[in-house]
Amino acid sequence: MSDTLLIREDADGICTLTLNRPDAYNSLSMELMQALIAAFDAIAEDIAVRVVILRGNGRGFCSGHDLKQMLGEGEESYYQCTFETCSTLMQRIVNLPVPVIAQVHGVATAAGCQLVASCDLAVASETARFATPGVNIGLFCSTPMVALSRAVSKKHAMEMLLLGDMISAEKAAEIGLLNWVVPESSVGQKAGEVATKIAASSRKAISIGKLAYARQIDKPLEQAYIECSRVMTENMLTHDAGEGIDAFIHKRKPEWQHR
Repeated sequence: MSDTLLIREDADGICTLTLNRPDAYNSLSMELMQALIAAFDAIAEDIAVRVVILRGNGRGFCSGHDLKQMLGEGEESYYQCTFETCSTLMQRIVNLPVPVIAQVHGVATAAGCQLVASCDLAVASETARFATPGVNIGLFCSTPMVALSRAVSKKHAMEMLLLGDMISAEKAAEIGLLNWVVPESSVGQKAGEVATKIAASSRKAISIGKLAYARQIDKPLEQAYIECSRVMTENMLTHDAGEGIDAFIHKRKPEWQHR
């Protein structure tokens, strides 16, 4: 196992990012968050990448912030920098031009649960567990709340935030935090199948659609339709839209140029 905090592997348009702090349950140290931000910045400019899988080494996905590091620093300016860096990381995922799939096993708690909520799709093992348990240590999960409240309904979000209890993968799927729950032996396979299907599509079309979703979701209905009508017009003018429509009409496989 590499000593690198974050491992990147690329194959067939799929970029796999592996959190690699297994002895610390892949907790988000400042250095790991910075490595993730740098990786997402590079991926945004890499036309060869169509989709990202985010996973963790060791016994769990991610246990949240590295509290030992935070207490060791003990300065207000460091705490502010930590939470601002984390917020930047989550926004990088949301604004990335390609989808990010969370591949979850073990625990995903606090900022680790925030990571899952920030990703576009999520697959988890049947034994995975999720929580925003900050209330139990006197530190309400306010920044995880931002992502969680956009992924699940208000009452489910508040249940997790106020009680701080672990919930099962089945419950997480029921409330909308996960897309798929599979046996632990199949979680990597399922994430790969989903990623492969996405990677077969036009990167340009996926990028346009993902970013448009984020822009329209909080707009009033009329403004959302105005925005998305503009986006569809923009999409129609791309090379890949013309190629895809022609391929459909002539019953052939499209040849994407991702432009």
